[in-house]
Amino acid sequence: MKFLVHKRRTAPAVIIVALIDVLIVLVIFLLVTTTFKQQPSLRLALPESTQALKTGANENPPLVVSIDEKGGLRFGADSLPVTPDQLRTRLLAAVKEKADTKLAVRADKKAPWESIVKVMDLAKEANIKLMSAYTKSAGKP
Repeated sequence: MKFLVHKRRTAPAVIIVALIDVLIVLVIFLLVTTTFKQQPSLRLALPESTQALKTGANENPPLVVSIDEKGGLRFGADSLPVTPDQLRTRLLAAVKEKADTKLAVRADKKAPWESIVKVMDLAKEANIKLMSAYTKSAGKP
């Protein structure tokens, strides 16, 4: 007596070509509908060498703002002490005189970060687009 008859079943056939087509359609759909996050880029102006200054001598030098280790602000080549309000008016006057004014910040390494951010805010308020920072080479005093 035979109760169960075992039939040989064939393995189901998977059509790979159809799966690849579906995957390609999904990838194209995801690429078309995805929005990429726009991250603002950081604009850096690197210090120029003395040889580069000889070739670009006709360019205007940047305005210099110095910040000491206590957060005191000094403006210009003469390093005259200024308050944030005086700095704002001087920056606005410089931008009014020349639209593409550059600003260079020379801060002590122990200067409070709040003072540096304040100078950056004042420069942005005055519509100064290009800012750079003075640094020294490693190994030099």
